[in-house]
Amino acid sequence: MMHSLRARLLWWVLLPLAAFMLVAGVMAYDAARQTADLLQDSVLLASARTIGEDVQWNNGELTANIPPAALEMFESPYQDHVFYKVVAGGDRLLGGSPELSLPSDARVSYPVFYNTTLDGQSIRAVAFERQLYNSGEALPVVVVVGKTQASREGMLAQLWHPQLVRQGLMLVLAVLLVLIGLTSELRPLMKLKEDVADRDPMELDPVRVAHLPTELRPIVDAINQCIARLKLHTSTQRQFIADAAHQLRTPLTLLDTQVECARQCIDDTPALSDALAGIHRTSRKMTEITNQLLLLARAEAAPSPNVSVDMTEVVSSVLEELILAAQRRDIDLGAELDGDLRVAGNAQLLTALVANLVDNAVRYTQEGGAVTARCRRQGAEIVLEVEDNGPGIPAEIRAHVFERFYRGMTNVEGTGLGLSIVQRIAQSHGGSVAVAPGAGRIGLVATVRLPAWKEKD
Repeated sequence: MMHSLRARLLWWVLLPLAAFMLVAGVMAYDAARQTADLLQDSVLLASARTIGEDVQWNNGELTANIPPAALEMFESPYQDHVFYKVVAGGDRLLGGSPELSLPSDARVSYPVFYNTTLDGQSIRAVAFERQLYNSGEALPVVVVVGKTQASREGMLAQLWHPQLVRQGLMLVLAVLLVLIGLTSELRPLMKLKEDVADRDPMELDPVRVAHLPTELRPIVDAINQCIARLKLHTSTQRQFIADAAHQLRTPLTLLDTQVECARQCIDDTPALSDALAGIHRTSRKMTEITNQLLLLARAEAAPSPNVSVDMTEVVSSVLEELILAAQRRDIDLGAELDGDLRVAGNAQLLTALVANLVDNAVRYTQEGGAVTARCRRQGAEIVLEVEDNGPGIPAEIRAHVFERFYRGMTNVEGTGLGLSIVQRIAQSHGGSVAVAPGAGRIGLVATVRLPAWKEKD
């Protein structure tokens, strides 16, 4: 199972932040509830005091005149129902709703706030006691005022909902800022990934550590150590191939000379002549493979090119060398060259590239055929095409022609290394090579694209 580092970091940042927001939200709700309760209870007590002040003795009788102001203070858009009750001496009702209950505990000190119900509605009420004196006798009068909870719930919503919205917006803003921050801070890691992924398989230079965060440098150091070991191993292997090929060239050349001398000196014995001819062909093939291996090793070990090379001269010199081989097979070998065909490269390797392409075309084209080398500038690239009207390459094996020692046709002598060398030389020059059918799907066109030479400032 794959895990996203960005998602995991986002989770660990937002989890405590969400927990903090939750706790803050609960605390904000509790504060809003306490505020709403306090304001409601203050209004209830003020109303009860107002009613209590208007309870008077009148001709020896207690009367309760309810002032309008005592009830008007409850006016609100929520249209709460307000109830009151005035009780003298503990059991005599002076006015109000007899169904409105008193506090359950008669021993509590006044004023007392409590919750009750009336006609199935939840009521918040306050009981307030006042002592009235008549002829030196004290008579307790209890005033009860209650109201439904609609205004209290509305006030709670007005206090709580804006805070809830603000905290939600803060959480969303925090998520966006964290995402932006993670994207920005993880950009060096993604760039490091791209640098490693986009590398050529043979590019063994160390990964640059400049401008990398401190946490990434140990990883890059480990990658560079691995690259250094791989570079040492590859260099050793290339050097061995080059040394082996170089050492084989001399004895193979000597063997070829000795076989040729033996063929000229011996009696005309058919069996022995055929055997020496076979040895001669094998020796020449081994020499060709050795030279190709040496060239491949040089191409893979070649440094980045930085010298201007005129492809017109390269193609012309190759055609001059191969014109005799083409004439022996009655092949029309020609060229179409434009001007200003300079590239940054190694002249010897580019000569080998063109020579391999033209040599392959001459070898695999039937007698009386035609091979044409074209070179032109196309935008910021120099395009080299070698086209023949030979049998071509079937589509099913075209994808394998750049593999080492792969030969699509076995009836023609070859090493199977020519196109591999061409591809490696093109890649070492920052270019590419491809093969495709020729015009009218006759023959084959090998196309090499190389960056054009850029004048230095």
